[in-house]
Order: sequence, then C-alpha cells, then structure tokens
Amino acid sequence: MSISRRHFIQSALAGSAVLTLPEVFAQDIESTMARIKRTGKLRLGAINGATPYFNKDLVTQEWKGFCADFGRDLAKHLKAEVEWVETTWGNAVLDVQTNKIDAQLAMAPTPQRREVVDFSNPLYNNINTVVARKGLEFKTWEELNRPEIKVAVDVGSSHDQLVTRILPKATILRFETSAAATMALQSGRADCQVLVVLLSTSLLVKLPNIGHIVFPTPDETAPTNVGIRKQADQGFVTAVNGWLEEARKAGRIREIIVSNMESLAKVPATAFPPQLKF
Repeated sequence: MSISRRHFIQSALAGSAVLTLPEVFAQDIESTMARIKRTGKLRLGAINGATPYFNKDLVTQEWKGFCADFGRDLAKHLKAEVEWVETTWGNAVLDVQTNKIDAQLAMAPTPQRREVVDFSNPLYNNINTVVARKGLEFKTWEELNRPEIKVAVDVGSSHDQLVTRILPKATILRFETSAAATMALQSGRADCQVLVVLLSTSLLVKLPNIGHIVFPTPDETAPTNVGIRKQADQGFVTAVNGWLEEARKAGRIREIIVSNMESLAKVPATAFPPQLKF
C-alpha cells in the first residue's frame, strides 16, 4: 500500500521508532545508472523562478539557467537526454530519495541531507550572504541573533538550515519559496533575507532599492553538490564525479555560471567575492 508524501514527512519528523516504507521505497530493483542506460533519459529536478539557477521560458517552455546548462552537459556526458521534473528546493530531497528524479543539481550537502541522500563532489563553493533592509547595519552573524530581528528564508532550503543553526534567538520567518521571502523583505515584514551570493547579487540587480548585501563574519561557505539517491550501485555517483572533473578541467563550470549570471541576472563576474570558488 502506498502512502502519501505528507504522511511520509510527518512520520519522519515525528521520529517514529519504526517507519514502514511503501514498497517502491524498499525495492531497489534497478540502479540509477542501469535505468539511464535502459531508457536513455536522465531525470533532473528543476525549480521554476529560481533565476539564475533555473527559469522556465513561458513561450518556448525551455529551461534556462546555469543548472539547466549543467544538466544538459551532464546528460551529454552520459549519452542521454534530459527529462526535467519540476520541483522546489524544499521537496527536492524527497524527490531524490523516493526515486522521482535521478539527481538534483545545486543541492547543499548538509548533515541532515547526507543522512538520506548521497552527494557528488562539489560543483562549486558558494557563500552565504544577507540582503538587509536599508538602515540595518551589522558586520557579524551574531549581531542578527536577536528576537527583534526578523529573518526571511525559503523553508527546507540550505538557507533555512543555516539560520536554524546559527541564529537560534532571531525570529525566523519561513516561506514556501525564495520569492515569497523576498516579498516579505520588500513589504517590511522581514528585516533581512539570507541568500547565497549568486542569488543575492541577482536580487539586487533586479530590485536595487530592496536593501544592501552584507557578507557577515565569520564566512559561512556553502559547498554546492549534486544530490543522488542512496543505492548499493555507485555507478551513477562515479559517472557524475567523472563529468565534474572533466567539466572543471575544461573550464566549463565557471564558463556556464558566469555566462548565465551575465545573461540572465545581469551580474558581471567582477561582482563575485574572492570566497566564491568555481
């Protein structure tokens, strides 16, 4: 008997001693690599409105963004065709875990996520920043760790996990999407929004009057990897890491990120801090 996603999540969060998984979870009939070879399809998660990572063209229905380009590059390496499956940052872990998708690009390998999914080597090393309302000045993360400071994040994201860990005293406002968190900052319901630098620099170009970017100390770097379903056959992980090594040596990782930041987000490479490593 199958169970709903909601029931699965509620059971997991409740910390049940025994969690009965549906049949589809328990039976590891076919490895990811075997399925890709059999079907010629690579199923990747895509998040609409997450420019410059992902964005769906309303006219052509084509996925754009540097993660979309990464996905096509990876598929070419695997001699497969990409099959995009729309998801959200909050649902992507479960989509990988339950075999709805083969991989999620640009997933941060937090300790909690490592318990349920495997990860490739890093795609690149991001850094967390804060987009703060005008008038809110600070230099350290600890200066935000106060009940009167309202911090907006997208629920279930690496931003959410970061503020939960380092800002336990702040008032955390969690929203379904990053765009909704930004709206809270715009409307004055939140004092700031935590975003990795590739998103914060894009946001400030789009909405220059929303506030200013702060790089709080100490640096909170964020390795960005590829999330992959846990399975006995490690062939897919090995293949993804092989693609990463080849793409990095050829300079394609940096080229893909920089070109999309410039074309989609209008952010020049000179805007990136030295902590951002490709």
